[in-house]
Amino acid sequence: MEFEISASDLKIIIQEAAELGAILALTKTGKLKPYLNKSEAFRKYGRANIEHLAEKGFITIRKDGDHSACWRIDRMEIEAIVKAKILLQRL
Repeated sequence: MEFEISASDLKIIIQEAAELGAILALTKTGKLKPYLNKSEAFRKYGRANIEHLAEKGFITIRKDGDHSACWRIDRMEIEAIVKAKILLQRL
């Protein structure tokens, strides 16, 4: 089974993969936090998007404690989903 990928599609795939790799490297070296808090996630990706992804089970919301504890989203988890969505829209 063969798939033909145009040069422009390949460029988009490589660009998105490189951005994910850079985020992973920055996270591993401590230059970026591995988690986003609620307000950061809402600001960067939009409240409706985050709530939709959480409702559908695409992202896991982690709480530090019980009841009114702050919640966090894994940075790589949300970035991978956003990059996949971009690729699906462009390709």
